[in-house]
Amino acid sequence: MADVTVYPPDEEGGRGVRADGRLLGRAFEVAGIATLLAEAGLPGVDVAGAAWIVWRGGGPDSWVH
Repeated sequence: MADVTVYPPDEEGGRGVRADGRLLGRAFEVAGIATLLAEAGLPGVDVAGAAWIVWRGGGPDSWVH
């Protein structure tokens, strides 16, 4: 699987998402991360349950800076 990192929430509650060293964008909810991953060629990912996603600054339920 891809090397995916979700960064801590920023001041606006967005979280940066990087896959294989490439910044995919910023998401404001788990569904947004799934969309970014699908656009990068990783469709159908269970974002909250994927063990290969590294969550920094809190897990999939953390969206407040």
